[in-house]
This record gives sequence, C-alpha cells and structure tokens, in this order.
Amino acid sequence: MKFHKISTAIFFISIILMSCSTKNKFLLGQNNASKKFELTNTINESDNFTYENKTYSSNIKTILCYKKGDELSPPIIYLNSNEKIILKFDDLDAHRKNYKYSIFHCNSNWENSNLIHNEYNSGFKYENVINYNHSFNTNQKYIHYEIEFPNNSIQPLISGNYVLRLFDELDSTVFFRRFMILENSTFIKSNIKKATLLSDRDSKHEIDFTIYHPNIVISNPFSEIKVIVKQNNFEATKIDNLKPRFIKEGQLIYDYEDRNNFNGNNEFRYFDIKSLRFLSDRINKVNNLNLDHVYLFEDKKRSFDLYSILPDLNGNFIIKKQEGWDSSLEADYTFVYFTLNCEKINLGDIYLIGGFSDWKINKDFKLDYNIKEQKYEANLLLKQGYYNYLYALKNYKNQKVDISFIEGSHYETRNNYYIYVYFKEIGEKYERLIGYHIDSSNELF
Repeated sequence: MKFHKISTAIFFISIILMSCSTKNKFLLGQNNASKKFELTNTINESDNFTYENKTYSSNIKTILCYKKGDELSPPIIYLNSNEKIILKFDDLDAHRKNYKYSIFHCNSNWENSNLIHNEYNSGFKYENVINYNHSFNTNQKYIHYEIEFPNNSIQPLISGNYVLRLFDELDSTVFFRRFMILENSTFIKSNIKKATLLSDRDSKHEIDFTIYHPNIVISNPFSEIKVIVKQNNFEATKIDNLKPRFIKEGQLIYDYEDRNNFNGNNEFRYFDIKSLRFLSDRINKVNNLNLDHVYLFEDKKRSFDLYSILPDLNGNFIIKKQEGWDSSLEADYTFVYFTLNCEKINLGDIYLIGGFSDWKINKDFKLDYNIKEQKYEANLLLKQGYYNYLYALKNYKNQKVDISFIEGSHYETRNNYYIYVYFKEIGEKYERLIGYHIDSSNELF
C-alpha cells in the first residue's frame, strides 16, 4: 500500500515537471520569436521586401525630402551633378539623439538590388546627422534635423532608385525615405489629352509619349525597358505594365487608347493654417488649448457635382508660419479635424491622401465613421502650413483605391504626370534610371 502511494506521487510529480518543461519551451520560443522580430526591425537591406516611405517612430513628424531649391519637387537629381537632396524632419521628443543614416540601391520595384556597398556608394556606409536646431517660441517643443547629400560621406555612383535609412544608436530603423539618381541619357515627349474612347472622354486623361534614346543601344526594349507612369506621384494608381507599341530607330513610342488612361478625378481640397490668429476660408473654428485644435468646415461628396476650377498644389503641402522668420523652427503643431458628411460606405474604408500621407494609403490617415453624427471623422497632428488633400476609398474585396468614388472625375482636372524609365541590359546587375519627365494636363481646360 505504501509502495502504491509512492508510485502515485512519483507519477504526478513527473506530470508537473513535464508541464513546466513544456511551458518553458513555449516561453523560450516566444522570446526567440520576439528577438527575431527585433532583429528584423534593425535590418536595413532585405531580399524581396518592397521599401516605401515609412516611419517607425511616432515622435517623428513632417519628413520632407526634395531637390534643393524647390520644396515642391520630388527627390530626384542627376548623377555626377552639383544638385543636392534635402531631407528634413522633426523629433517631438525634443532632446538630442544620435541619429545616423545610410543609403542602398533598389530596383524599379523598390526591392534591394543586392549590390555591395562599393558598387553604388563611394563614401562611408553611414553618416551621423549633425545638423539640428531646437524649435523656437512653439507650444509643441521639437528638434528639427536636416541632411544634405550627396556629400563627402554619401556619394551615389550609379543611377537608379535609392532608399535612405535613418536609424538610432541602437541600430533601430526610424524611417525609410525614397530618392532617385537620374542619368542624362534620354529625353521624353508626352501628349496628355482627353481619353480617346468615347465612354471615357468626360472623365479620363490619356497619356501618350515617346522615349528618344539616341545615345543608348537597346537590343530588346520589351525586356530591357520598364516604364512607370504616376498621376501626382500617387503610388496606388500607377501604370507599370506598358510596352512600346511602335519602335523606330532611337525611339520607343507608347500610344494606346485604353491602357494608358487615368481618372482625371477632381481638384484638391485645401486648408490654410499658416496663421492661427485668424480664420481662413476653410477653417470653422480654432480652440486654443495646450496645442491649437483646428476644425475645418465639413466636406461633402463631389461625385455628382459639375467641375469647378480651384487653384491647388496638385496634392502637395508647404510648411510655413506667417508670423515667423524661419518656419522650420517657428511653425507650431496643431490638431486638424476633418469631417466628411456622408452616409456609411460598406464597400471599403475612407482615407485622406496627398503629399502629407506620402502619396499612399496610410493607416494613420484613415477616417472613422461616427454613427451618431452619420459622418466620417479624423484628426491629424500637423505642422503649420498650406495643405492639399482628397478622400479615397480602398475597396475591401479587391484592395483597389478609388478617388472618384468620393471626389468625382472630370477631364478638366489639372494633374501632374510623372514618367520614369528604367533600363537593364542583358547581363547587367541593376536597373539604371535613364529617363524622367513631368507633364501637366493644364491645357485641357
């Protein structure tokens, strides 16, 4: 009997030990997974990963990246030129940090080109961010950082797509930012017109263009050339599957009737918060708390409205404080409240888009539906300036983005169109950016 009790006790002790062992293994697995995730966050170059303008730190705001001398220009400069790219950002933590940055080369899909460092950069692997200043006379304290390159440490050697990675002293990625280096190898002529197809003539733009390449031998343009066309640099509606319809000596002709069409959409909505001392025409009220809270007038759907001409920046924004000398340091932050007076849409979610959302569907710019008020609402912390925006629907089923659902679509709308031409000849390791062109649909109206 005594032996039976001892055996029973040993049996239960064994069960408990096995349970503890299993639990420890499970926790160990969780810890390993967590460590793996942390390591993944510190990797700056990954295979089969599409790099985009993305911020991983909530205290980083108002990232600007442009060609020096033109704050509304995309960050694209010529190879081996004196042109510079300016990158600016604010850190709302407001205490100095040891930020560093590096660059790496990507293909036309913004995936890593897998080149070694010395093949695309003649400088160091990384550089410290040394140019910074504290905000002045603002309710929201911040530190403003600036980077200018190419410089002695960062000097791209080849053309193509690049990504700048900003990281902290723990090697954690703070944000990624795209920029481009261009070869002066081709020139492009484009013709933007009303769509050829009768069903699309009142609502769409057709972009026909010719690439002239007198100094480059292209053996097989169908496989060696890739063209990307964007409306206002909006990523979600880009066209990247066009092949030349006609080929002549030194010319590639892209002239289609339906494959190169974009919805004209509508002119951008806007608001002006350069000054908070008075109410501009789009501001309903301002509440002065610790930070100013700006309430815009309600927006409405424009899908069935007639076209109305409005001056805009084609979706861009400008940081500016009307009463300041240096807007980079003196412009304050304010909460801006958006309201779209619209019935609940069951097809998908509604987002704000424009330059301030990095021209993409950004979860931080998603509107929530207020059932009681029967309105879509959102609020964003933004730096003082002048902003353009539109409302976009992202469909639940096909994940496609439709601006015209809320905004309507008109051929008279004035948009900018960007054409990028990439070249990868047989046996080459990377894609060169050999063509770049901007045109506008202003002349259609």
